[in-house]
Amino acid sequence: MPGRHFLQIPGPTNVPDRVLRAMDMPTIDHRGPDFKALAEGVLVRVREVFGTTNPVVIYPASGTGAWEAALVNTMSPGDRVLMYETGHFATLWKRLAERLGLTPEFISGDWRSGVDPAAIEARLTEDKGHEIKAVCVVHNETSTGCTSRIDEVRAAIDAAKHPALLLVDTISSLGSIEFRHDEWGVDVTVGGSQKGLMLPPGLSFNAVSDKAIEASKTAKLPRSFWAWDEMIEANEKGVFPFTPATNLLYGLDEALTMMNEEGLDTIYARHQRHAEATRAAVTHWGGNGSVEVLCENPRHYSGSLTAVMLPEGYNADDYRKVVLENFNMSLGNGLSKLSGRVFRIGHLGDFNDLMLMGTLSGVEMGFEVAGIPYRKGGTQAAMEVLTAAVKEGG
Repeated sequence: MPGRHFLQIPGPTNVPDRVLRAMDMPTIDHRGPDFKALAEGVLVRVREVFGTTNPVVIYPASGTGAWEAALVNTMSPGDRVLMYETGHFATLWKRLAERLGLTPEFISGDWRSGVDPAAIEARLTEDKGHEIKAVCVVHNETSTGCTSRIDEVRAAIDAAKHPALLLVDTISSLGSIEFRHDEWGVDVTVGGSQKGLMLPPGLSFNAVSDKAIEASKTAKLPRSFWAWDEMIEANEKGVFPFTPATNLLYGLDEALTMMNEEGLDTIYARHQRHAEATRAAVTHWGGNGSVEVLCENPRHYSGSLTAVMLPEGYNADDYRKVVLENFNMSLGNGLSKLSGRVFRIGHLGDFNDLMLMGTLSGVEMGFEVAGIPYRKGGTQAAMEVLTAAVKEGG
């Protein structure tokens, strides 16, 4: 089809031209002075995005690698970890923990809200022997569009007077939704490059607290590639203990420059504005009792994506196919038990008001073509949110 393809899945996201051009560099010596200058700059500048002054370890891997690194550096075989069922990705992290030989406890959730801090506090209070060694939660559940309140999870751990580490997955929130590693008392923050950081897939991150580094000195799970100690020691000299993803680091350097130019607070506000406009559209479309926002708790609404549930009898994957074939737009699919029930609109990363309006127009036209029950005018409802924000800002 002529024109651009609308990639509106919740990641990988659109990569800005500036980042693509920054990556278009010849291979350099990753032990030489040019790489040293690049690495030292990136390793320091990336800390601001996490909200930390501590080391951020960068791996050439997907977010799954960062999940594994967070666990193998802090845990020993058989250790009990407390996890919360917020959706598909929380479930995958639990499965990974099991495969590593850990003993995860899974607090059940309904996939329509984020973590309940009271449930975390209650379970930790019961754990008088402190057998639970870590609490692992997903900040923004990419499968559902629900964002948990990490500051409240930290408060729950503290209220229980429990020494468990706090491990947080920010793969679809980093650089899109406010996150404060140090201030919120997070011990390991897991991140990925392909969403809010506006890069292709291929980099993953662990931001680590002093407490987590101390835990890594006695943790017994096997690790080599994922080991923090060698990485942190090498990074202090501006190098890596193995061959790094050089050109992705060039891209990360440019992405961090773009984020600094816009400002993190402005970025977070932009994502919230686009999320609010998207929910306004979905709420209007569902005014006749049809489509609805999957996330039921307004305090857990995501700034990165909106998951939309179709009415009974309509298949979301069939609908997504109609949108792709007719309007050249990719929407996110429903995962595991939400398969065929929801589609997901990604509104994160390198994204602006007009791109959102194009996206929502495609969604609404797709309803019409696919025969999905809806109330016309959702795109206009979103437009009113955006224009009101412009007037207020002006």
